Amino acid sequence: MKGSVYLYIFVMAAVTYLVRVLPLTLIRKEIKNTYIKSFLYYVPFVTLAVMVFPAILDATASKWSALVGFIVAIVFSYTGSGLFKVSLLSCFAVLIVELFII
Repeated sequence: MKGSVYLYIFVMAAVTYLVRVLPLTLIRKEIKNTYIKSFLYYVPFVTLAVMVFPAILDATASKWSALVGFIVAIVFSYTGSGLFKVSLLSCFAVLIVELFII
């Protein structure tokens, strides 16, 4: 088992390197297709959402308080509030739910 750890590290490094280098070497000209451009524009946002969403539900003592905080954050961010205000209000909503309801 110990000898194969180095093999795993090498394979992970090779895959990471190839994923980053191949697009630079294969795509030399500007991408003009609007569908592909819009897809590539939203990839960072989707990746961040996929990484953050499970952590939101596991960060509190109860799934219900996490859900309330998530809904409060969505509502206030949709209305155009700033990041500090959204995070403060969602944390306060979680605190209220965990103190008084659960």
